[in-house]
Amino acid sequence: MTQFFQYDELTFPEVVALPRDCPLIIPLGAGYDLEKLASALGNPPQAGLLPAIPYGWAGSGLAPAGSVLGKLIANLLDSLREDGFTQVYALTPQELDLGLGERRIALFHPSQVAPPQFIPPDGEHGKVVVIPVGHTEQHAFHLPMSTDTLIIDAIGRGVAAAADDQAFALPVFPYGVSTHRQAFAGTLNCGGRAFEDFFIAVVDVLAGRGFDRIYFINGHGGNHSYLVNVIKSSGERHRRVFTATSWLYLSGSNGVAALERHRTSAIGGMGHAGELETSLILHLRPELAHMDQVVDETDFIATPNYYMDWVEGGALIANPPWDDDTRTGAYGAGSLANAEKGRLWLEAAIAEKVEHIAEIHQQHTRREARRNAGFGLWGCSSN
Repeated sequence: MTQFFQYDELTFPEVVALPRDCPLIIPLGAGYDLEKLASALGNPPQAGLLPAIPYGWAGSGLAPAGSVLGKLIANLLDSLREDGFTQVYALTPQELDLGLGERRIALFHPSQVAPPQFIPPDGEHGKVVVIPVGHTEQHAFHLPMSTDTLIIDAIGRGVAAAADDQAFALPVFPYGVSTHRQAFAGTLNCGGRAFEDFFIAVVDVLAGRGFDRIYFINGHGGNHSYLVNVIKSSGERHRRVFTATSWLYLSGSNGVAALERHRTSAIGGMGHAGELETSLILHLRPELAHMDQVVDETDFIATPNYYMDWVEGGALIANPPWDDDTRTGAYGAGSLANAEKGRLWLEAAIAEKVEHIAEIHQQHTRREARRNAGFGLWGCSSN
């Protein structure tokens, strides 16, 4: 009998140790018959389930047109194949052709017979649509591959609960962009252009359905520049939709103050899998934090205009090889983490995003009032 395991709950060393002929599957949605999946795979002794893609495909409630999802999934599969895994597949509902050929396994999915539903529901018009984007990548020797996704999902859920009359959160999207894969096998990568095209198309769908306030909240630093491109493109395509993002979380004045209030590491202690992320996982999913495997690494090559911490510092923007500065994948002092810091920082991150939600509403409301009064080009009949 095939034993299925959750790939994203593994640590980086556990991923490295996987046999390269172990099947790895990226599902579109949940609810497939795993016995039938095992049979389609030839009943191997074990197989890994990667995080499910929650939307973007017919039946998901939010499906962009065209081939954007297929290209994104192809890049994810290719990143695993580049790392030597020989049996990598997308698991899709029947009759859904994403151009993946033999890399696709098609099985019955509940969405094929379920009544059509939309996410967000039409009753959520007037709210800010919060789009949490995480990633599945190495987080040193002690944290799971799902670290970025778990944290930004918790923030998104917290925002929706704290501001339920102002915001609606989509399910977390568990894949992003990583350009530092060569030394860290098993880290996924959507590819920058495919990532941008997919989320621009998601905004297109939401705008077409009448949602006019959208906020991408990001849990992975490698996504940031690509999300900025999504925002810039969408702002031109949908001129009456206020679409925004921000640098990760705890990056505004109040968030940075919360970091400084509780941190015990020096600058460099929070870059990646360090004091902050480890504390958050100790609070959210302590069973996935292997504190006996923590290795602190803070020897980043720093100069006045380029250094690494949670909010990266200096005027220079660069992307040197990660393995120039870290042997384990960590940038930071994970040993200084604890669950109480994680609780306090999660509360501060949610509060920061709730403030952003209020500001997005204010921006949209004030801009609409000015447009409706005929300000500038809005006074022309063509607008």
